[in-house]
Amino acid sequence: MKFPGAGTANMQQMMKQAQAMQKQLEQAKADLAETLIEASSGGGMVSVEMSGAYELLNLKIKPEAVDPDDVEMMEDLVIAAINEALTQVTKLREETLPL
Repeated sequence: MKFPGAGTANMQQMMKQAQAMQKQLEQAKADLAETLIEASSGGGMVSVEMSGAYELLNLKIKPEAVDPDDVEMMEDLVIAAINEALTQVTKLREETLPL
């Protein structure tokens, strides 16, 4: 036997829960965007800062790391530092955001 209005009340409750979950997700994303991740390579010769929203915010290269005769090494160090930051941000997002 069905009760009049029972389905509507249940649907409204589900909609409220969905809206609350959406707000929580948006807040988690905003919090992540404010989170700062730092990563480095070459024993700290190259360092980067990235937000939890995958925005590269800062790149620092120590002067002693710069060798005009070995540009490839510098490129590799920059790539390694950025990739490490990306890995850390991805891990943080997986731990923070629901699937």
